[in-house]
Amino acid sequence: MTGSSGMPADAVPSAENSAGDDTFDAGVPHPARVYAYWLGTKDHYQADRDTAEEVLRLRPQVRATARANRAFGRRVTCYGVQGCGIRQFLDIGAGLPAADATHEVAQYAVPGCRVVYADNDPVVLAHARAWLNPAGPASGTCGYIAADVRDPARLLEKAAGILDFSQPVAVWLLAVLHFVADADDPAGIVAEVAAALAPGSLIAISHLTADSAPGPVAAAVAAFNARVQVPVCPRTHDQVSALFGELPLVWPGIVPVTRWWPSFREAPGGDCDAYGGVAVVRPASGQPKPGSVLAERAVW
Repeated sequence: MTGSSGMPADAVPSAENSAGDDTFDAGVPHPARVYAYWLGTKDHYQADRDTAEEVLRLRPQVRATARANRAFGRRVTCYGVQGCGIRQFLDIGAGLPAADATHEVAQYAVPGCRVVYADNDPVVLAHARAWLNPAGPASGTCGYIAADVRDPARLLEKAAGILDFSQPVAVWLLAVLHFVADADDPAGIVAEVAAALAPGSLIAISHLTADSAPGPVAAAVAAFNARVQVPVCPRTHDQVSALFGELPLVWPGIVPVTRWWPSFREAPGGDCDAYGGVAVVRPASGQPKPGSVLAERAVW
């Protein structure tokens, strides 16, 4: 959620975050810790490293994909703040600490931004207790709620304690919906979230895919799922597109995350096993054709 700087001083804790973590087992690989290893952070154990290295052996591009996804999150947050004037962010399934967290990027651009992180993972929530400690002068508001993406109504109800949903909110679903099985209706989750948002809100999704290398990605996914208790489900371009339903997409639509308005400061992206896209919640009048790609460019 955050790098070495921690969360802002006026972070708003959830009462549920004070519960102990009775499920912790360093000998069992954990998806958030495996991902942290690929990002190059310190929050992992030997079981996580072994799993991460086995997946890398089968698909070496996994590390680059994880880091490209992180960069995508930074760019869409800049787009929300500077390109769309949004001052509220809901980051669902944000995982363990890493550089360029949503609150760091948003509040660096506009200190008054309000950011809520949501996760249902006890390992992540244990870290959140530390992140919520005061870390400096008050700057905007940042909070953490214990909530499951598969129960969006309850998640949004909790987030409303910090965010004003009568005003635009940027909702980030980055590298989280590939942990939601088809039986749990990920497209329905996105639609329910979108229906609760004010006009001008944004929804960003990034998602694992095997389109670029079906065999190697399938092997890597099988290795991951054999070791980690929360399985991952890659989806095709058409399937990721379907997650947005009829929401109009910001140009260039749904593309590999390395191709969504890369910064001139970033190295050119290579092979990438994740798609990303951003949709806009529009008012009924003057709304673009459903499913169309808006001719809008991120400005930062």
